[in-house]
Amino acid sequence: MIILATLVILAMSTLTAKLNANISRIGRPGRRRADSPVAGMGSPVAGMGSLPSTLRAVPDDLEGSPARIEEAPSVSVVIPTLNEEGSLSWVLENLPARVDEVVLVDGLSTDATELLARRMRPDAVIVHQHRRGKGAALRAGFAAATGDIIVMIDADGSTDPREMGRFVSALEDGADFVKGSRHMKEGGSADFTLLRSAGNKAFVLMANVLYGSHFTDICYGYCAFWRHHGPALALTADGFEIETQLVLGAIKAGLEIREVPSFELERRAGTSNLNAVSDGLRVLRTMLGQGDLRRDGDGAHFILRKIHLPVWSTDRVPSEGERRRVDRRRFDRTAFYSGPEQRRGERRDTIGTVVAYRAEYEPIPQDPAVAA
Repeated sequence: MIILATLVILAMSTLTAKLNANISRIGRPGRRRADSPVAGMGSPVAGMGSLPSTLRAVPDDLEGSPARIEEAPSVSVVIPTLNEEGSLSWVLENLPARVDEVVLVDGLSTDATELLARRMRPDAVIVHQHRRGKGAALRAGFAAATGDIIVMIDADGSTDPREMGRFVSALEDGADFVKGSRHMKEGGSADFTLLRSAGNKAFVLMANVLYGSHFTDICYGYCAFWRHHGPALALTADGFEIETQLVLGAIKAGLEIREVPSFELERRAGTSNLNAVSDGLRVLRTMLGQGDLRRDGDGAHFILRKIHLPVWSTDRVPSEGERRRVDRRRFDRTAFYSGPEQRRGERRDTIGTVVAYRAEYEPIPQDPAVAA
């Protein structure tokens, strides 16, 4: 009996060692800065999947050699905002723990959007975007992101952050660009109007005919891609047509594109800025390769300038005039009076500064030979 028991123990030990050598992922809490709080992540929703752990074991080429541990790619989430205080907290609370960086691109909101973001995510990267349009905001956010993987979601809660695991897993499985689809199994929309649904189906058919693709959805703003592919996408759009330009740019760059199911939720607050007719025409021009005829070429070129914004002494949200005056005076000292009396008043209202970034657009430098 003793000999039999010994053999059983040895067999179990050998089996356990082999199983450990073949583990493809090691569970560990998401990577996060030590000085930043973990915003309530909760458990994954059934059927939505969870983000992969940050460490994974990769089997060695030689049979029997121990697996080597590799760090999983970092994840940046880009969120464009404009007066989103009624929905932003839900979005931030439901971000997976795996998210390493939150880039919030604010179009100078006049509500508590930025204050709320800094309170819930002190490590968030804030980008001020003066140029109007979702496309302009996303392009600035992509430029500020530092993660290996970039995921774009909306601040109104319509793109469910709990689905993010599907997108990241597809990228780690070999895809270059991943887009959500509301027309796949397990996908859907609670926010489709009859006009939006008909227009989207027409654009899907057009894209598949023009570009030889087999997409089921095209005008949807839930996408993810490897950051090093960003320049290949050649993004220039300022408006909602950025969602279409992202996909078409990936096609033209020869990237491997995958669709994953996604359910579009109702926006949690506010009203949509999408105009089905005018934005639909811009999408059409983008598909035909004409872009937006109203925009000049300089709009695609900008730099991110580091700035120091005031931290207000109370939770009082600064008025629109206060917020815009403080921000603009840092770049145009001639636009507003900034003498000692006004600066002293400003110091009384603030207790310090925080670092943010501002997108500044510059003209395209012309080749002298071409200009001549």
